[in-house]
Amino acid sequence: MKIEPKHVVSLTYDLYVDNNGTEEKVESATEEQPLTFLYGAGQMLPKFEENLSSHSTGDAYEFRLSAEDAYGEYDDEAVANLPKEMFEGTEIPEIGSVIPLQDNNGNRFRGQVVSIAEDAVIVDLNHPMAGQELHFKGTVLNVRPATEEELAHGHAHGPDGHHGH
Repeated sequence: MKIEPKHVVSLTYDLYVDNNGTEEKVESATEEQPLTFLYGAGQMLPKFEENLSSHSTGDAYEFRLSAEDAYGEYDDEAVANLPKEMFEGTEIPEIGSVIPLQDNNGNRFRGQVVSIAEDAVIVDLNHPMAGQELHFKGTVLNVRPATEEELAHGHAHGPDGHHGH
């Protein structure tokens, strides 16, 4: 079956990024634990889905996404100084830890602690893969029409359509 909107796609992938001139595998989805998603529901990077659009069950695929088409270019301005007072009553997070944050509009996001200053915790708000070209290789394991429940919920309920909420 061919991949198209309102279908559930299950696939394997290996994701590679450049690490000082050498490609390094940073993430995988296997046949035992595939990536399963509702195609066209906005859950995946748009260009990721676009590159899969011509494929069917059993097809191997390989493509690259530029940083712009993936998680964007690295933004030096997306580093925030959070006053240490924000952490009163809790321990100051360690460098490298990822902390949950919320803006004034209630939007939730994560930031990675990059350093600790005398009066602030410095947090990088860029996606961890910002500024990187992504190289995907994998196989489409299964394509099936989404169930009415999956369409109503806006996400896949697993490779076979069953998933408890």
